[in-house]
Amino acid sequence: MTLPGKPVRESKHETTQQVLPGDTNPMGTAFGGTIMAWIDIAGAVAAMRHARTTVVTASIDEMHFIATIKLGDLVILSSSVNYAGRTSMEVGVRVDSENPRTGERHHTGSCYVTFVAIDEQGRPVEVPPVIPESKDEKRRYADAQERRRHRLAAREARRSRG
Repeated sequence: MTLPGKPVRESKHETTQQVLPGDTNPMGTAFGGTIMAWIDIAGAVAAMRHARTTVVTASIDEMHFIATIKLGDLVILSSSVNYAGRTSMEVGVRVDSENPRTGERHHTGSCYVTFVAIDEQGRPVEVPPVIPESKDEKRRYADAQERRRHRLAAREARRSRG
């Protein structure tokens, strides 16, 4: 059974967190693990909006922190589904920091998180295909297909090594 497709705009999500003292290391910058947890949650919301069911994290692609996030900064996490397979979805998550006093924003990182939709028994369930509409969404969709091919090839290589 093939479900009707859904446009990317139906999965879009944005959330904001403030970096508090418990979120920082001795240098006063945000723990990477805290940012990763926020990424996972923001990505899961987009995936749930697309699939309209429970989702679990299958993988997180490389995460490179390209700018520091300081104590007191706001962290803006923007997510949307780039591509959907039969039961899995790739969600892109962009992380920006904002100085709450000046409003100055910096891109601090981006990554791709793969989620699998599951039923009440924890079994994978089919998800709707993604309908990319804008030029940017179509580019992200095509790029996600290529990343999926690489992920599947890497998974197969791991299996064949035993």
